[in-house]
Order: sequence, then structure tokens, then C-alpha cells
Amino acid sequence: MKKQFIKVVLSCTVIAGGFTVTSCSKSTSSKNVSRATGWKINEKEGGFQYNTDFKEQETAPGLVFVEGGTFTKGKVQDDVMHDWNNTPTSQHVQSFYMDETEVTNVMYLEYLDYLKSVYPPENPKYANIYKGALPDTLVWRNRLGFNETMTNNYLRHPAYAEYPVVGVNWIQATQFAEWRTDRVNEIMLEREGYLAKDAKYQALNGEVAGTFSTEAYLNRPESVYNGQIDSLQGKMKKDSVPAYAKRSSGIIMPEYRLPTETEWEYAAQAQVGQREYNNYRGRKKYPWEGDYTRNGQRVGRGDQLANFKQGKGDYGGIAGWSDDGADITAEVMSYKPNDLGLYDMAGNVAEWVADVYRPIVDDEISDFNYYRGNIYMKTAIGEDGKVNILQDSIVYDTLPNGKVVAVNLPGEIKMVPVDEEETYLRTNFSSSDNRGYRDGDPGSSRFFDRFSDEEESEELSMYNSPKHKVERDSAGNLIRQYDQSNDRTSLINDEVRVYKGGSWRDRAYWLDPAQRRYLPQYMATDYIGFRCAMSRVGSKSKTKNKTVRGQKAK
Repeated sequence: MKKQFIKVVLSCTVIAGGFTVTSCSKSTSSKNVSRATGWKINEKEGGFQYNTDFKEQETAPGLVFVEGGTFTKGKVQDDVMHDWNNTPTSQHVQSFYMDETEVTNVMYLEYLDYLKSVYPPENPKYANIYKGALPDTLVWRNRLGFNETMTNNYLRHPAYAEYPVVGVNWIQATQFAEWRTDRVNEIMLEREGYLAKDAKYQALNGEVAGTFSTEAYLNRPESVYNGQIDSLQGKMKKDSVPAYAKRSSGIIMPEYRLPTETEWEYAAQAQVGQREYNNYRGRKKYPWEGDYTRNGQRVGRGDQLANFKQGKGDYGGIAGWSDDGADITAEVMSYKPNDLGLYDMAGNVAEWVADVYRPIVDDEISDFNYYRGNIYMKTAIGEDGKVNILQDSIVYDTLPNGKVVAVNLPGEIKMVPVDEEETYLRTNFSSSDNRGYRDGDPGSSRFFDRFSDEEESEELSMYNSPKHKVERDSAGNLIRQYDQSNDRTSLINDEVRVYKGGSWRDRAYWLDPAQRRYLPQYMATDYIGFRCAMSRVGSKSKTKNKTVRGQKAK
């Protein structure tokens, strides 16, 4: 047994004033002894268990570390559109991780194959899970263009395996990120011995019912794999006592998600490689240095640095000369990365980000991790006082275009909006849905609801977009009710999301990281893809600075 040595320091204080009093106290530098109580931590006999060996967050699969900092968001270099939807604001971003490349076809196919295996579409109960995740391959079609080759082959043919996936709407992108979170945490628990090595395959092959959900595991671990997790325990299980990891174990990764608009723009600018004053203030036009789209360095001089539309009828240049190497999308990593090591932050495909679109960016209320789209939820508690797990019920939603998607999968936690119990007398938020907070709409002003009824509120609304109603009857037939109002003045609502970056269909104007556009979250195109991000927990920099700032080094 390894002996544990505790360094004890005797500190004495002399108090003057006629009397000399010596006050001595013992302090310990051992990480396994509490500085609060003096009790030992992680004792086999019991007591407080905590991961005192945790060093820093591990970089999860596919991600690149982005150290946070300050930058000028929304500083577009050219504004020929004069649409006034971007205001330069100083913002600070916390450190985070971002996908090295856009999510590719083969990555998305892995997701589809998993859904098909665990939730067989031939089972009527699961039919819409797999179908709702399928990309829309018909986005390639053009009334006056021959694109059937892409319609039939782009998603599944191995020739396009490492090309960015398209035809995915915002909702599908967020659901892919949720699935990815569970699969990565599943393999992390397997690696650390909390799950057996074949656990994930038993669920995939149908040998055990149910699947793994990160939040379900953290809140009610005994419910995972449809209650069969005890039979899938790894080497951490001892004396027939199940072993479950907790957040305090430091093993569970934060969730994969879409990056916020602020994070995406910050990562695309990659100011880390150029720290002159002009760039610090937002004068960098592209993710690379310089004001031109061609390479100015000696090696590769004249080559295009991104995949974009160079002119009318020119999607790649003349064959064999001045060619950017692609006509539609290009294989990821075909062009040089930016200074952060991120590929295709300009061109190839535009990318979904998490934010709800508004033309106004309110930096007065938040200049730290700015994001519009917060809907605060909490876990639903059942009659037994435990977290409610959706084992048999699947929650579906019918989108305005008639597509049916699964909102919750079996084995996941049921979430409900926060209520007055969480918001009462709070100053930082007062409701669950904050997508319309301070967006310029009179309805978002303070006490507006006290003086206006619902009809008046809708008439005064700045963002009174059409409200179409789509639902299915008991026989599964679509019932579409289109908004017939002539008073609608906007297409902007809380279901419209921002997408960033230029694409293979766009001119160089859209390659500027500060440019922003929007599209309803249920729509997909042949030029919008996505990449995932993950929050950084702990220190700002990847290598912790052990010295105390302001203290002279010894």
C-alpha cells in the first residue's frame, strides 16, 4: 500500500500591544485532504469521493481547442447590400472546442446507421425516427439544371464520403450533436471501466433493449439501457456493487452542440495568428491574411484559398488553370486551415449556428458569450420523486414543411420549461423562453403584457411573420393551414436561425466571417452544412499557468 505523506506547515502570528500572543495553525498541501474540514478525501472506508487527479479537459474526438478572448463581432469589410443587419460590437468569448472540419457524409451516415439499427424503421413505433433524420437529397434539384447525379449519389456514394453533408436542417443538426454526445460519453465510460467493452455493441445489435443517454445516466443511471446497465458494468464494479460515474468524476464530456454565432465568427477570424492593432479591432477580411482570395505566398502562389463562386457561370475557374479544385462542394481539408487549425471556415458550405436571427445585436445587455436563443428547461420529476425517463413514449413534432421528427427518443429524460419556482425574484432571467428578449419588438418591453391583449400585441409586433399550421390527423394525413393574413410584414420569427460563411454557391462577398444570413430552422439547402462545438470547462488556456499572476517568480 502506497504511503501518503502530508506536508504540514506551522504558521505563527505575533500580535503586539502589550501582549505577545502566538497563534499557530496547521495547513496541508495534500490534494487528498480537505482544506475545509481536514477530513481525508477518497478513503476506501467511505467519506467524500472526488476526482483530485483531474488535470484539464480532454480534447474530444474531431475537435480543435480555441482559446477565448476579445474581438470585434459584426465588423463587415464590404456592405454592398446595405441591409443594416450587423452592428460592430466588442465581445468576449470563453474558450471552447470546435470541429476541425464540417460534418461529413460518412460521419452523418454513421448516425443514420445507428438509428436504423437501434430503432428499426420497419417497426411502426420507430418509423419516423430514422425517416426524420434523413437529409433532404432533393435539395440538389434545379428546374433548369441537370443535378440528378448528386441527388442519387452525394450522400451515400464513397466518392463523396469526406465531403460535407448538406440537405440537413437546423433541427437535424442539433439532434446529430445530441447523438454524438451520447456516443462519445459511452466510449469514455467504457475506457474508464464503468461500462463493459462490448456494451455499446450490445445495444447497437439489439442484444439489450434501449440505449445510452448521457443525461439519463447522470440523473438515473439504473435506467440506462432500459434498466439493464447492471449486466453491462465494467471493471470498476466491485463486490457486486454497481459503479456509476458522476459529473464530479471528471469523465463525462460536456455536450456537443452547434456553435453560437459569436463563437463561430471568433473562430473563423482566428486572430490568434495576427495581433496587430487593426486586426484586433476587426479589420481582418477573411479567415486568412490579406485582402484577396488567392494565395500570395511563394509556394502555391495564385491558388484560390477557398471553394466559392468566382463569377456568373464560374464555379471553379477554367479547367487546369486558375481552378479552385471544385465545382460543387469539395472534400474537407482541401484548402489550408486558418491559424487555429480549422478548415473551410470560408467557402465549401455555409454553416448553421445556434442563434435565433434578429437584425439587432444587443451588446448593452451582454458582451460576454453573446447568444440569442436561450430556452431554459429543467428535468421533469415523476410521482415517485425521481427524474422522469421516457422509456416507451416517443415525442414527435410535425414541422411546417410536413416533415416529422422525433423530439425525444426512448431512454431520454423528459424536460419541461422552468417555472416561477426557478424565476421568482431573480434578476438575471424571468421566463423560460428568452428568444425574443430585447429584440426591438414592443412586446419585449417591460410590462407590455399588462397594457395590451394578445390581438393588440400581434398588431404591434415587429416580427409578425406568417403563422402556418401543419398537423397530422389520426390516419397520418397532413392537414395544412396556410396563413391568409395580408398584414404580415416580416419573415423573421423565433424559428429562424442564423447561418454563417460563404459556400460553393456564393460570391467572395459572403466569405467575410462577419456576414450573416438566416433561414427557417426546418428548411435545408444544397449549400448549408454544419460543424459541432463543445464548451471548455476549467482553465481558459489549455496549459494551466501555475504561477500566481502579479507575484514575482522565484
